[in-house]
Amino acid sequence: MEEFIHQLDLIGEQSGAGGGVGYSSGGPLLKSLSPATGELLGIVRCANSEDYQVVVANAVEAFKYWRSVPAPQRGEIVRQIGHAFRRKKEVLGTLVTAEVGKIRAEGLGEVQEAIDIADFCVGQARMLYGLSMHSERPRHRMLEQWHPLGPIGVITAFNFPIAVWAWNAMVALVAGDTVIWKPSSKAPLCALAVVKIVWQVLKDNDMPEDIVSLLIGGRSDIGDMLINDKRLSLISATGSVNMGRHVGQTVAKRFGRTILELGGNNAVLVTENADLSLAVKAIVFGAVGTAGQRCTTTRRVITHAKVYEKLIKALVAAYEQVSIGNPMEEATLMGPLIDSDAVGAMQVALKRLVREGGQILYGGKILKGGIFDTGTYVSPCICEAPLDSELICEETFAPILYMIPYQDLTEAVQIHNNVPQGLSSAIFTNDLRESEQFLSVKGSDCGIANVNVGTSGAEIGGAFGGEKETGGGRESGSDAWKAYMRRQTCTINWSSDMPLAQGIKFNAIS
Repeated sequence: MEEFIHQLDLIGEQSGAGGGVGYSSGGPLLKSLSPATGELLGIVRCANSEDYQVVVANAVEAFKYWRSVPAPQRGEIVRQIGHAFRRKKEVLGTLVTAEVGKIRAEGLGEVQEAIDIADFCVGQARMLYGLSMHSERPRHRMLEQWHPLGPIGVITAFNFPIAVWAWNAMVALVAGDTVIWKPSSKAPLCALAVVKIVWQVLKDNDMPEDIVSLLIGGRSDIGDMLINDKRLSLISATGSVNMGRHVGQTVAKRFGRTILELGGNNAVLVTENADLSLAVKAIVFGAVGTAGQRCTTTRRVITHAKVYEKLIKALVAAYEQVSIGNPMEEATLMGPLIDSDAVGAMQVALKRLVREGGQILYGGKILKGGIFDTGTYVSPCICEAPLDSELICEETFAPILYMIPYQDLTEAVQIHNNVPQGLSSAIFTNDLRESEQFLSVKGSDCGIANVNVGTSGAEIGGAFGGEKETGGGRESGSDAWKAYMRRQTCTINWSSDMPLAQGIKFNAIS
């Protein structure tokens, strides 16, 4: 354990505030414990209010420099950051597994996402395109251009302690913004490891290290200062619906911008025309991956009545093969939940399901003995849920899968859309009409809709995000970069006259 902590320069008490130098005036101590083993990984001295003011002031000053660096040069810095992550992929992936309990493959995959978005943004730095438009006035030219927005705040959750920050930060950096990161207090070491790598790249290029800053602390102090700060033009926040509602309302009051990536209650539709073996593979990964702690986790399976029992039987057989244990071991397919509170929430949900008329078909137990004595390991659960259950309209951040039968596709889509969240969705079918209906305006109401692909595992090339209580935000690829910049419409008069738009005549001055 100590070897990779040493390689990432995380030995000893760490400062949870600052740019490259790192400093703290005496915030509370935060211990990082592995959910897999209960071991102490490291100690962080959190930021306090004095630290906060210094960090933000330095980020504001750094922005004045960074915004004037040509975008392709900013892209070159991001290229070097991605390459630095590539060199550290193995050890960073190990830290992700140790600190949040993801299995090795997912820990490494998370770092790969950061590398991929850095590669993507190198090209994006040369494609911050505006538009030219025809003016209605003679000898006038109109154009639209994009400028850096300013210092931005990025708030991330524990389940993607590196990738989600990278989706935001790499795009924001090529856009010319400085980035202040408030990570989850459940994954402080991942954040520290990442920013130390970034700070070294900035230092090697004689750039201000405060271009990227870190503030580790609680929601009620550091978090609330961040979202109330008028100096931060944009807050990108990933987390629960309740958190997002608080962030959105607070930032809106000061007319700031938000990118909100909140809860998901993602469903897979399995029609009678589906390839069931394909569907089972996608559902199991979608429901069990990251121990059910992804915002894109598959939580509902809406299945045609003709194949309902057959699919349940296949899923139970697949779940019986899921290896649960230490996520550091290559054979493990599911590690622990993040902490005992998450385990408790899962048990409360399952008891409520039974009260509401549902039944547990497989799993749902707290595992005990040996490594399981941490109290963070559970068996993934398959349930039958009645349509009138309020529980299936909520997101429980745990590996609970609700099975729901349907008779026709219109009914299935209605069931699918009848939840407050709207992040990711999928249909499994070999019928063209069914897939097109699902993707049409009468189909899925989610920000992500897939055909014969599961709900989990988005690629960085597309904009990521969802509708309704998922928040409406978009991160990562496509044209998501526009959220991190300010748009400016310009009109240039190259005539010697002063004609007005809409044909208005105003001759007060001869």
